[in-house]
Amino acid sequence: MANSPQARKRARQAEKRTLNNASQKSAVRTSIKKVLKLVNTDLDAAKKEYNHMVKLIDRVAGRDILHKNQAARIKSRLNKKLKLAAQ
Repeated sequence: MANSPQARKRARQAEKRTLNNASQKSAVRTSIKKVLKLVNTDLDAAKKEYNHMVKLIDRVAGRDILHKNQAARIKSRLNKKLKLAAQ
């Protein structure tokens, strides 16, 4: 356990950040699932949701919650699926 006041504060801050980061990661996963579900049914809605998801992923990657390469890989794979579904 943290002994100094500074270490106690750092522990509290880490807890808050962990909860916030988990929430943002969950939002990204939910958005990805929405896009995947819409690709099979409504292509126009899937494209709109994809654009929303890209903004969300870029924001999360910019805050180092997701690695930038992972964010790029997710966007690339979903974009590929959208293009295949459009054919």
